[in-house]
Amino acid sequence: MQDNRIVFKGNKEGLNVVIDVNKFKNTEEIISSLIKKLSFTKRFYRGATVHITMDTKQMDERDLIKIKDILFDEFMIRDCIYHDSGERENKIFTGVNEGRTKFVRKTIRSGQKFEYSGNLVLVGDINPGAEVYAAGNIIVLGSIKGAVHAGSNGNEKAFVAAFSLQPQIIEIAGVITRSPEDNIRPQYPELARIKNGSIIVEPYLVNKYI
Repeated sequence: MQDNRIVFKGNKEGLNVVIDVNKFKNTEEIISSLIKKLSFTKRFYRGATVHITMDTKQMDERDLIKIKDILFDEFMIRDCIYHDSGERENKIFTGVNEGRTKFVRKTIRSGQKFEYSGNLVLVGDINPGAEVYAAGNIIVLGSIKGAVHAGSNGNEKAFVAAFSLQPQIIEIAGVITRSPEDNIRPQYPELARIKNGSIIVEPYLVNKYI
């Protein structure tokens, strides 16, 4: 009988694991089932980024840390990122045009992670190895060289804009792309958004967006 309590969705960006926590008796059973399922193709996950989507509110923080430790130690993954399925399904942020906005004056450095549940305007840079998540738009008055995730709980109208757009990863509402490897970027602001199911990057033209 097929076990659909844990579903794997692999792509070139990594592995997305969807876990229905309501179908398990306890967290020990979740961890045991996840390890068992991953073990069948253990070598495939070495150096990969694993995204785990589930209702994290039903999990203890210690168990979330335990899952990460197991994935790092036994499967040698590169990173593990949790996504709250309950929030994604029920609370999509709709205020990308006129909603709550946070202004931050700082640089997000390598290894740091910054999250906000609305639009984010960052006066500074996002360095390589840094991660920024926003439920709405991400606007950076500086350079983006790390990973940015706009519309993080599902709003496909969200966008990412920066004076210098050189991200390691851009994700908008679950759609992911990487920066070209030639590292040749134009000397003008750019904006990334979803069009026809893919992320496009185009020059920021004031008359077009205002």
